[in-house]
Amino acid sequence: MLLLALDTATPAVTVALHDGTDVIASASQVDARRHGELLLPAVDRLLAGAGLRLDAVTGIVAGTGPGPYTGLRVGLMTADTFGLALGVPVHGVCTLDGLAYAADLAGPFVVATDARRKEVYWARYADSRTRLTDPAVDRPADIADQVAGLPAVGAGALLYPDTFPQAHEPEHVSAAALAALAAEKLAAGEELPAPRPLYLRRPDAQVPKNYKVVTPK
Repeated sequence: MLLLALDTATPAVTVALHDGTDVIASASQVDARRHGELLLPAVDRLLAGAGLRLDAVTGIVAGTGPGPYTGLRVGLMTADTFGLALGVPVHGVCTLDGLAYAADLAGPFVVATDARRKEVYWARYADSRTRLTDPAVDRPADIADQVAGLPAVGAGALLYPDTFPQAHEPEHVSAAALAALAAEKLAAGEELPAPRPLYLRRPDAQVPKNYKVVTPK
């Protein structure tokens, strides 16, 4: 097994290689505006540093968000393209699940990432492998009662200490955690879903009101 994992659902552009036993290489760069520019060069550098070619990869793991439309689709389209070109399966893993796995907490806690617009993408977890609620997007003050007293991880939690007073790192997801979680599930015989984006809301870009379509005569 050689899994190539990637995620662009947060400001981090993150990639990793996993051989079924361990993460053998990983890299992350935080830049919310350059996902499309950074992702493929990062994959090239990762493979070259590990002394491997892309055709050695036997499976792709893609973070499915939730995340902003533009950033998230970069990773998902890249993962699908790799899968088609190589003829290998593409597995989807919720980005929040990757953060939860990396946090490695034993008791109940919350994962929250920055959704912008003064909102967070979030979910509750029983432990680092068990999600209790579906991913959602809300203003922190609106979910204060639901997360009260719980530790929290992720950039969204760190941004709003009034709602998440026990917030701590990891701040962003790592592809290394996504790869390790996927490898663990696959080794246990669990079938991972195809990557489907968790946008949770409309994209920021909208067609202006009173927009007139001009067609050639």
